[in-house]
Amino acid sequence: MQIKDIHDFTAAELEDLFLSVEWSSGHFPDKLVVAMRNFKTVYSAWDGDKLVGMICAMDDGVMNAYVHYLLLRPEYQGKGIGKQLVEKMKEHYSDYLRIVVVAYNKEVGFYQNCGFTPADDATPMFITSLWT
Repeated sequence: MQIKDIHDFTAAELEDLFLSVEWSSGHFPDKLVVAMRNFKTVYSAWDGDKLVGMICAMDDGVMNAYVHYLLLRPEYQGKGIGKQLVEKMKEHYSDYLRIVVVAYNKEVGFYQNCGFTPADDATPMFITSLWT
């Protein structure tokens, strides 16, 4: 498994990865290509020439970083790859005051194992047309 710091992906690579975890954004691969180029930080996991996972974040340049995507093909989950991706992001933003992630309820345990703590006084809120 190789972790890369790249922002350029083909629409087919992104569509395949995002749909493998049943994320509706995978139905918009051309938009994902542009999004990946615009993210401040992207780390991707590769098995040979196959994109198997990624983590992406945006930041304000000095204090706050927001992890937006962390996804890993189901057949690669449970092998420590997701945690490796999170560790790369934590290392990259080690001088920042806050790294934020909005976790789906079923993923909270994973993020807690990576060092994140649920907020007692905050609720994530969205305006979205995506169905996942």
